[in-house]
Parts: sequence; C-alpha cells; structure tokens
Amino acid sequence: MTNERGMVDVSVKNITLRTAKASSSITLGDEAFQTLKEGTCTKGDVLATAKVAAITAAKSTPAIIPMCHLTLIEAVDVEFKPSEHDKSVTTIVTVKSSGKTGVEMEALVGASTASLTIYDMLKYTSRDMIITETKLLEKTGGKSGSYKRPD
Repeated sequence: MTNERGMVDVSVKNITLRTAKASSSITLGDEAFQTLKEGTCTKGDVLATAKVAAITAAKSTPAIIPMCHLTLIEAVDVEFKPSEHDKSVTTIVTVKSSGKTGVEMEALVGASTASLTIYDMLKYTSRDMIITETKLLEKTGGKSGSYKRPD
C-alpha cells in the first residue's frame, strides 16, 4: 500500500493569531499524591519539573509528530489542578502563536508530557498511576474558526 500524502501545504494560508488549550490527567494514588503534596519527592520539585517539560515538549512537537509544521510558539502557559479527592493532577496547557497553522498538537503534547513527567518523578512510590483524558479543550484562529469542548 502506497500513500503519497505528506505534510499539508500551508503556504497560501493567512497568518492569524492561534491558540489552543489542552489537558491531561494523571491519577496518582495515595502514596504518590502524598509525596507530591508534601514536596518530598527524591528527584526534586515534581510540578516545577513537569512545567518545564510541558513547555519544552510544546516547543519540540514537530520533532516528534511527523506531519506537524514548525511553528513560532509565542507563549506557553501551564496550570496544575491537584485533586485531593481523586488523588490526581490535571495539567492544562495553553499555547499561543501567530502563524499559518494551529497549535492544537503543541498543547496536547505539552499536557501529555507533563503527565508523563509527573509519572517519571513519582514512579518510585507506585507504578499504579494512570494517565487519562488527554484532550483538546479549545482552540481559536485559522480557517476552521474556534472550537470549545462542550463538557
């Protein structure tokens, strides 16, 4: 089977301000959540490390997702929402760029990488952690317009 398709040609598209917001959640369990809460991780500050990883991942997306265009990332915001009730952390990553292509993949890769980093930092406490619900929350800009997840 031969597939001749490849990267989409965006050369004729207009430059517009584009944003994307994505989230990813990780359920930690009791011991890992307690370690995070107390700030006693042997590897260091879990959320500070996950923030740097999310930003780096968003900027590196075209290197790991083959058909993504190289985009000028103008801003990356990373927010963490720990939940005592669920023993989980949800990471929300917002990416902003002025360009010819959207930044949904950059936001999704950033959020996913934050969850993976949290797992890596805390895996010595438990390997039962579960990464769930990586999803696009909203996007703006471009020919297709705005999108906001209905939930």
